[in-house]
Amino acid sequence: MNDTLLESIKLVPTNPGCYLYYDKEGTIIYVGKAKNLKRRVYSYFHKQHDSVKTNVLVSQIEKLEYIITDSEVEALILESHLIKKHKPKYNILLKDDKKYPYFLITDEDFPRIQIVRKKNLNPDHGRFYGPYTDIRAMHATLDFLKKIFPLKQCKTPKFTNRPCLYYHIGKCLAPCQGKVTPEEYQKLIHQVELFLSGKQTELIKQIQTQMQKYSEEEQFEKAAKMRDSYLDLQKTLEHQKVVYENTKLNEDIIAVIYEEGILAIVIMMIREGRLIDKKDFTYFVDNVDKTEYFETFFRDYYAGLKLEFPDKIVSKDLEEVGEKELYEDWLRILSGKKVGISYAKRGKYGELYELARKNAENLLENAKLKKMAQIRDDFNEVGSYLAEKLKLANFPNRIECYDISHIQGTNTVASMVVFQNGLPKKTAYRKFKVKMTEGKPDDFLSMKEVLSRRLSRLGEPKWEKPDLIIIDGGKGQLSSVMQIVEEFGVKDIDFVSLAKREEEVFLPNQSKSIMLPRNSNALYLIQRIRDEAHRFAITYHRDLRSKPFKI
Repeated sequence: MNDTLLESIKLVPTNPGCYLYYDKEGTIIYVGKAKNLKRRVYSYFHKQHDSVKTNVLVSQIEKLEYIITDSEVEALILESHLIKKHKPKYNILLKDDKKYPYFLITDEDFPRIQIVRKKNLNPDHGRFYGPYTDIRAMHATLDFLKKIFPLKQCKTPKFTNRPCLYYHIGKCLAPCQGKVTPEEYQKLIHQVELFLSGKQTELIKQIQTQMQKYSEEEQFEKAAKMRDSYLDLQKTLEHQKVVYENTKLNEDIIAVIYEEGILAIVIMMIREGRLIDKKDFTYFVDNVDKTEYFETFFRDYYAGLKLEFPDKIVSKDLEEVGEKELYEDWLRILSGKKVGISYAKRGKYGELYELARKNAENLLENAKLKKMAQIRDDFNEVGSYLAEKLKLANFPNRIECYDISHIQGTNTVASMVVFQNGLPKKTAYRKFKVKMTEGKPDDFLSMKEVLSRRLSRLGEPKWEKPDLIIIDGGKGQLSSVMQIVEEFGVKDIDFVSLAKREEEVFLPNQSKSIMLPRNSNALYLIQRIRDEAHRFAITYHRDLRSKPFKI
């Protein structure tokens, strides 16, 4: 730590605010917020950190700046702005390959409704509703809206002296030809906005009132159109799942799952007691801190929300983020109304959260399948990358992985899973009952026994020789296994181990680990193989525990 930085740390005040760390090039590498700036900044330089990322960050800090705010919620808002502006290297920046679309109601005398991409957002262009994650459902919704609300379709009139075809088929009111007054058209726009905001009950009442008014005024053609719109809307509402009847429940239910480098987030939107929409988000992330990623997502999503805010946000995952009062204040400033946060501990909120979590689990499995399909299609590239980075003698066509499972040394079992060209080959999976360590937990000795039994069967039918064997564990586990490998004189199989804490890969007779890029398909593949071995071992162990153990 240089003298200038040391003096800067001493001068940091105890006020709330934001702090900015710079590297030797003068680039902002991290932005943070704190209720007490002095305490937070001090902790970076005078505490031991478990996180490799934090240790690397601290080693690169050359300069410190800070901005004092009046409150912690102001610091939160400022921090979000600074991160978006500077995109610091060590702040989490959520990225995926999707550009989520929005509905746009244009800013014109007679507005139109369009679907636009996020990159085109401009407040001067009109009012936005979204984002939406299902583009097919979005187009279906747009078709439905155009059917029951005959808004202007064209940016400029097709004809100067007569309406176009859209007017004659009932899909436009022809404002360009003066067929509708601005006041009547604005009522239509307001109804579209009610629909997009999830206020269908209020919308239904308005349409019923209009229908009755036209009927009393003997404008039967307009009354008939209102009736058709009313019936179409009722039919649509019947298909929406009723979560709670006779309620004004307006809530977002959020569930988050992180596995194998994939963050899956589902937001279920409930408006007036009806489940009106579900938004899915998947991110391939380079850090296992699910809470930090979720907090970043939560802030990004609601800071950019163009739909009307819910009255309550429900998620067990928000309890891990904490700072409930701070975020409720932040949401109130963003939305202009009170937005509560619930941790979904029990009752209806607990039930709704479990429903969202089931959807998140399904989203995660689909993301895994897509990732594995990509690895399968690009396996020559992935395999070559693994061979180069891990200094393998063989191209890893056939990979085996082993895992141990027991409870305090009882019913110790092991699993062997096989992946061929990047895909699981379940017919080649094997399971072992470990005999040498019964009653005394010793994973090293258990793994040595299992590898001895496996290597003794090399060359036998249905025991094809692997190109690479992955051991679940660290450097010590791998060293223990290599003793058995040397005893068997095995020379043409590669061995590595994968330590879960930092996802480090260890090679035989090397003290320094190898860190594969966190978002690489190569790391994802070996994580997937390791996790599959763990799942298979746990399943076998549970099966044994459910039966009387036979000696």
